[in-house]
Amino acid sequence: MDTASSTARARQEPFRPHRVVVLALDGLLPFELGIPHRIFGRPRDARGRYLYDVVTCSIRPPGPVRTDADFAVQVEHGPEALATADTVVVPALYENGPLYEQGVLTPELAAALAHIRPGTRLTSICTGVYVLAAAGYLDGRPATTHWADAERFQALFPQIEVDPNVLFIDDGDVLTSAGVAAGIDLCLHMVRSDHGTAVANDVARRTVVPPHRDGGQAQYIHRPVPDPQQASTTTARAWALGRLHEPIQLRDMADQVSMSVRTFTRRFREEVGVSPGQWLTQQRVERARHLLESSDLSVDQVARDAGFGTAQSMRQHLQTALGVTPTSYRRTFRAGGNVDIRVPSGT
Repeated sequence: MDTASSTARARQEPFRPHRVVVLALDGLLPFELGIPHRIFGRPRDARGRYLYDVVTCSIRPPGPVRTDADFAVQVEHGPEALATADTVVVPALYENGPLYEQGVLTPELAAALAHIRPGTRLTSICTGVYVLAAAGYLDGRPATTHWADAERFQALFPQIEVDPNVLFIDDGDVLTSAGVAAGIDLCLHMVRSDHGTAVANDVARRTVVPPHRDGGQAQYIHRPVPDPQQASTTTARAWALGRLHEPIQLRDMADQVSMSVRTFTRRFREEVGVSPGQWLTQQRVERARHLLESSDLSVDQVARDAGFGTAQSMRQHLQTALGVTPTSYRRTFRAGGNVDIRVPSGT
């Protein structure tokens, strides 16, 4: 089928929002349960239609589900809702039993997960990863969870490549996040992957959270709180963001806060979780994505404005970070379609 025919057919097909089904299990954390509804419940297309349809289900018939607080949640859908999902989200939960003790599903939970169709995108927030792991979805794949639980999780599931340093991991059809607010980062990432930076940034603004957080869990793991009397690298980051289109040397950034290169590099990693060079690349990739989506600049000009210098350099960085070329990325998001974006676990 040629491109024109495909476009005409797409216009004739009825609009159907992407269905997100949130699995509420006993012992769930109310905060994490609300994250998918808050993030996926906001995006709309140019015609005002909601891009996602978010529902919550239980592994039992509709009714109350216990939380870790002093109240229960009334869930209106049973496990059959999982069969309608394009994306399944498993929020964090505290539950004693075979899931945590032996890493196996209860018969009731296994029966519920059997409703999930092949090809459904699977996502966990914090300790919700135990469900995906016990079901075998993560065997031989990378995953993350809250840093405080990573060692225990790895011991229970040695076949999984656990990375405790990142906020989330996108491994294609299975995505996992670290604890609590990292679930917001992951859901925003999925919106960005589905519909582009502009849509995700709008959701972030309405939710009053940053559209992208620097670094990973490394900035939270077993580190003392920085001495407030010590100089911060914040000024240097702001300075760099204002001139991404220019060559920026490590010495230049260190000079902005009157530090030696060695001290600056150490302090930067403590505050941000990645090296200054890695951070600069991340910011330039985000700048390139924004320009490709929102402007008519040539690929060469986008590369220069984002600080990559040449189109070839930008192409290599976007291919590494997103798994697509600049032209393919622009074509997809300027047309309002979807693209399969790969995010390496180290970013």
